Amino acid sequence: MTAFFLERLDTPTGRMLLVTDEAQSLRALDWEDHEERMRGLLTRHYGAESVRFRDAPRPSAIRHALEAYFAGDLKAIDGLPTETNGTAFQRKVWATLRAIPAGQTLSYGQLAERIGQPKAMRAVGLANGANPIAIVVPCHRVIGANATLTGYGGGLPRKRWLLAHEAAQDATRLV
Repeated sequence: MTAFFLERLDTPTGRMLLVTDEAQSLRALDWEDHEERMRGLLTRHYGAESVRFRDAPRPSAIRHALEAYFAGDLKAIDGLPTETNGTAFQRKVWATLRAIPAGQTLSYGQLAERIGQPKAMRAVGLANGANPIAIVVPCHRVIGANATLTGYGGGLPRKRWLLAHEAAQDATRLV
């Protein structure tokens, strides 16, 4: 059984929960007010017995990278190690999400095209919604076909803030 460590991080968008493993890979990242959702995703991925947290023995490198991201260094989170236990399709979508640069957005249709399944927009949306690692696996960078902000597990105000934060730091914003 994998040990999960929990850290709490205050951010401009609210307190976040960071879940890492013994290898210092990020397993989950969500806001404290969405802890139940995060635990549900982890239970679905790893089983109820696995979702027991210990306090992290010291601040992780992931925490420091997130602090840098919120301070304006958008690339600080790019190479962070993550470990997920979703389906092969979900992992493909999540890997493709990580390839969207900060300051840019894609529609669900564009994301489906990038994974080679242009008709799988709804499945892409479901995989996006099942992503247990906010920000680092940037599901907030996916928007509606008409450039509107659509659902986000952390709430639309946070999605709006994250996109504005990234656009302010990176002038190459594309839709």
